[in-house]
Amino acid sequence: MANKPTYDKYEPLAGGFRARLNAALSLTSGSFFGAVSLNASGRVVVGSSGQTGLVGVLVKNVAKGPVGSWDTALDGGTPNAYAPVGVQAGDVVDIMTHGEIVGLDTDDFPAGTLVYSDSAGVISTDDTAGALLIGFTVEAGRLRVEFPLGIAATS
Repeated sequence: MANKPTYDKYEPLAGGFRARLNAALSLTSGSFFGAVSLNASGRVVVGSSGQTGLVGVLVKNVAKGPVGSWDTALDGGTPNAYAPVGVQAGDVVDIMTHGEIVGLDTDDFPAGTLVYSDSAGVISTDDTAGALLIGFTVEAGRLRVEFPLGIAATS
């Protein structure tokens, strides 16, 4: 089963903000989190294609299967229309600027590693040209997000 990143330690008053999605998010890519920006309407867009540059990290919500168990078939296709999942255009989502995300692949995010985002919003341990440092791993699979202000990457 694929890893399912989730917000772990999140202070709703100071650890981030809420905004509406500009477009529906895909659940077919296998990527369940990424860095985002805001467009001229204040809507969330993946990567730095908005006018603000990168402003925080979004963990996509996935509909739960029967009896609350995870069903890998829900990773693709259309989300359950009866479950508020935070992936449809106009949905209000939480954007993390400070906090912790758990459930990451422990091979891709080993302990004690700096974590970056590229302009497409892809989060990894790769310090490529133009990448923005967004945090570090405390232990394998647990990311501490400390999103910088004033130095957001742009495309």
